[in-house]
Amino acid sequence: MCATKQKHRGSVAESAAKHSNSGSTATSMPVPGWIAESINGGSLRNVDVDNGINGWASPPGDLFSLRSVNYLTKRQKSSAGDYLLSPVGMDWLKSTSKLDNVLARPDNRISQALRKAQSQGKSRKSFVFAVNLQIPGKDHYSAVFYFATEDPIPPGSLLYRFINGDDGFRNQRFKIVNRIVKGPWIVKKAVGNYAACLLGKALTCNYHRGADYLEVDVDIASSTIANAILHLALGYVTSVTIDMGFLVEAQTEDELPEKLIGAVRVSQIDMSSATVVDALTPSVPAAVARGMGCSKVNHHTSGCDDEKPFHTQIVCWVILSATPLVLAFAAKFLHSLPATESMLHDFQG
Repeated sequence: MCATKQKHRGSVAESAAKHSNSGSTATSMPVPGWIAESINGGSLRNVDVDNGINGWASPPGDLFSLRSVNYLTKRQKSSAGDYLLSPVGMDWLKSTSKLDNVLARPDNRISQALRKAQSQGKSRKSFVFAVNLQIPGKDHYSAVFYFATEDPIPPGSLLYRFINGDDGFRNQRFKIVNRIVKGPWIVKKAVGNYAACLLGKALTCNYHRGADYLEVDVDIASSTIANAILHLALGYVTSVTIDMGFLVEAQTEDELPEKLIGAVRVSQIDMSSATVVDALTPSVPAAVARGMGCSKVNHHTSGCDDEKPFHTQIVCWVILSATPLVLAFAAKFLHSLPATESMLHDFQG
């Protein structure tokens, strides 16, 4: 496995075609059939990274700033560069209840495509990493981002340790980085153009480990502030484009520089484009359905990197499903109220 090179105008399929063994130079290979099917499937289209709307794309990794090789001594950051895994799809799902462990569902299209390939003797070493942002409401939505590799995860690597580690380690390391690409001026003013945060410290994350996948379910309802802001204007997202990158935070010198697991650009989503799915629990073995267990939010640590305070990052996470203009004002309003200072203190440490 090697990092996946990104281009400003290259297609996701082109980037997914770059696979090689660890330590070797990336070479172009045909896109595996199951990955091509995953990229082109789903209710949200794979759109142009610069001009697409109501879909997802793969932004260049260099747009993100992560901890550099000398971060611990000089606090410097550098361009993220290539992804570790290839973005292979996004699902925008709607259900009557919260959707957990979506990769274990028999109707999950990514799992179906991979199982089909494996039944033909292909892609036996493939691995899928998924992030499921669970958005509460009268109707429950899930924004699920999928990343994959055809090569084994290098043993001993930081990503390998995260995939096979315990939930305590995962909560201390799972980080999201956000960029507001397009949106009203007030949103950029309130949120800023860039934010980073340890999700496992800020929100409840449940980790589901399958034989060939790890899914991280991020429960936005576990934050009172995020949930309250979300319900102010659920359903209006057509004016915002946001980049979201996921990584394992590097905390020691030998783990630097940081590398993105993968990133996705979500472009002006129409809420009505969501795929409606059955809320019934999938019929999978109990051990698989439970994954590796659940981890609860640590309300006494902020989980924030040094770019933005937590209350502004909440806006980034829920911006997928609420009016950007209202969210921006709400964040400012909540932060100014004395009655909310104790709640904010819980998040900001």
